[in-house]
Amino acid sequence: MTTFEEFERATLFFEAKDYAGAARLLAPIVAEHPGNRAAVELLGRAYFHSAQLRPAEETLRRLVELDPCNGWAHEALARTLERRSRPDEAAPFRKLARAMGVLPAEQAEVSVTAADLH
Repeated sequence: MTTFEEFERATLFFEAKDYAGAARLLAPIVAEHPGNRAAVELLGRAYFHSAQLRPAEETLRRLVELDPCNGWAHEALARTLERRSRPDEAAPFRKLARAMGVLPAEQAEVSVTAADLH
């Protein structure tokens, strides 16, 4: 299978919400092609969505280095750092994302409502 076919396969895993599976397929692709921004971004997203936050941080930092004008990459790195309880480190990336016109991701409002037992 070619690298492109493997990338397409990983994309299908990601779209099926099998983020860990997508990351397993993407990691060797990124290792072989570390300058491929599309592969690095999808790997970072897969790590983030599968709660593999340390590799997500490393991958998203690489993406910011590869594409410093990518506001989404700054936002994703900020969210990752916040999920790792490092809001002070996240703040500069969040500010850069805002300056680039990236709005914060919608936060799902979570509330617990007691069942109506009457």
